[in-house]
Amino acid sequence: MKTIIAAGGMVLALAGGLARAGDIIGGSSLLDDGRQAQLERWLGKGEFNLDKVYTLRPGDTSATFHQAADGRGASFTLLDVTNSSGQSFLVGGYNPQSWSSTDGWHETERDFQRTAFLFNFTTPAVYRQVPTSYELPSQGLRQTFNDILFGPVFGSGPDLLVNDDLTKALSWQLSYGNPMNEGMSIIDGSLGGQAVTVNAMEIFAIVPVPEPSAGAMLLAGIGMLAAFGHWRQRKRA
Repeated sequence: MKTIIAAGGMVLALAGGLARAGDIIGGSSLLDDGRQAQLERWLGKGEFNLDKVYTLRPGDTSATFHQAADGRGASFTLLDVTNSSGQSFLVGGYNPQSWSSTDGWHETERDFQRTAFLFNFTTPAVYRQVPTSYELPSQGLRQTFNDILFGPVFGSGPDLLVNDDLTKALSWQLSYGNPMNEGMSIIDGSLGGQAVTVNAMEIFAIVPVPEPSAGAMLLAGIGMLAAFGHWRQRKRA
C-alpha cells in the first residue's frame, strides 16, 4: 500500500505515478492492506482509496472531530479501544452520509437507505442496520446522531458512541446487528453499555479510484507543463 502526499496542489505517490486502488492518503496507524481489503468486501462497492481526514490527538474534543470530518461525505471511523479487563479491540463504522455538528438524527426509513454498518476487526464481525422487515420496522431507523457535543455516534442504542472529550466509547446494540442481541456490545460482547477507553481514532473519507483515462490525461498535462517550462528556460537563455 502506498502513502499519498499532496505537493503543489497535485496528488503524488511516493512510489511514483498516480493514486491506485487501496491507497490511504495520509497513511494510517490502524489500517493495513488486509484490513482495507476487508472494508471493501464489507462495503461491496469495489475498490476505493481512503483520505485520512482526522487523527485523534491529546486534548481533542468532539468539536475538533466535527471541524475535521463534517461535510466530507461517506466515511469510515476506526477506533482502537481497551475494556475494563485490559482487552484491546479495533472497531468502527461506515457512515454513508456526511457527519454534521447540527443535524441531530440521520434517519433512514427505507431499506435502501440503511447501508451503514459497524464492524469489529478483532472478532471479526460486521453489524448492519436492522431492516424494515423486522417485526419492529423502526428499530433500524436511526443511522447516526450528529451533534457538536458528541464524537461519532452510530444508532440509537447507542450502538457505538464516542463521548465529548473523545476518551471513552460505549456500545449497546439496538439499531445494528441481530435484534435478538439487543443490549450487547459490538466491542466485547458485554451487556449493559460498559464504557471502554479510546486509545486511537482515525476518520477516513472515501475517495473514488481515478479512471485510467483521467490518469493518462493528467500525466499528459504534467508532461506538457514540464515541456513548456523547459522551452521558456531555453528561450530566455
